[in-house]
Amino acid sequence: MSRYKRYEKYKDSGVEWIGEIPEHWELNKLKRLSNIITGNTPSKSEEENYDDEGIPWVKPDNIQDDGTVSETKERLSVIGLQKARLIPKNSAIVCCIGTVGKVGFTQQDCTTNQQINSIIFDRISIWNSKYGFYCLYSSKNEHEKYSNKVVVSILNKTQQGNIIMPVPSLDEQKTIASFLDQKTAEIDDLIADKEKLIELLQEKRQAIITEAVTKGLNPNVKMKDSGIEWIGEIPEHWEVRKIKYLATVNPNKSEIRHLPAELEVTFIPMEKIIATGKVDYSLTNAIENLIDGYTYFKDGDIIMAKVTPCFENGNIAIVEGLLNGIGFGTTELHVLRCHSNCYNRFLFYYLQS
Repeated sequence: MSRYKRYEKYKDSGVEWIGEIPEHWELNKLKRLSNIITGNTPSKSEEENYDDEGIPWVKPDNIQDDGTVSETKERLSVIGLQKARLIPKNSAIVCCIGTVGKVGFTQQDCTTNQQINSIIFDRISIWNSKYGFYCLYSSKNEHEKYSNKVVVSILNKTQQGNIIMPVPSLDEQKTIASFLDQKTAEIDDLIADKEKLIELLQEKRQAIITEAVTKGLNPNVKMKDSGIEWIGEIPEHWEVRKIKYLATVNPNKSEIRHLPAELEVTFIPMEKIIATGKVDYSLTNAIENLIDGYTYFKDGDIIMAKVTPCFENGNIAIVEGLLNGIGFGTTELHVLRCHSNCYNRFLFYYLQS
């Protein structure tokens, strides 16, 4: 941004999230800069309302972190559209129930469900649509502040309309929007390149693990057919056994029932396996609150997710450094405790293959 000169004078906007703005800029409420429309859901019991070839019906899951809107599974028919609220392309759509402040920008005409407020930039003489989108993208915290903090955060369109926006001249808005289009596109390209590299490295990691646990490290050793399709050939002196002969699955809690009920131990929900081999050990609780209804493990055990999506993401780890050497997790976890003939780190890598 060094090629863009700073303005000569700035002033305090009086709005916390905005801070200082160029002296000649104005401020205005969102409702005076746009038309805010809340989406709705035509009855799903009436099949005539939906058509695979119809107009997109957007839900919060379709709004991506980068502001793009993904392809929708459900579309409205001509009949369904008559019961919905059409949102023109080049509008901002904002999640206002649940993940409040999540913002997307429409590239085509669409409709939305009631969790989304659409911001239609129809004051074209004072407000550029893409600049408006970037302002909304920057004001997530402001949206959260205005929302009702109940069981699920809700921001209605009246509250949203009172959010203050910075208003440069229309020419400046267009210049800022063009600059951000270019810079965010460059950043998105870098992210895509990094994601591709990460994908390739993950494939290499998986290949190395599978090769090592099924073939060993000696390329010259004599091999034999394992009789197991996914394993293929193994070194001739290796054996093939079922996991239940190598480890105890979900050890019995009876071995710790003699411990004090108030003893603090580590608690690990499935999502606290934050990456393969890495665990967040920050949660603790007393044994008396965990021993019934939760999965038990101790230092050196292997824990792994048994339900999606964590299972598919490879959420598996060896637990070490548990408080008082003991831990409990939610029932979505399996526990494997290696027998004397099985090394836990080998089984850990084997399970990843």
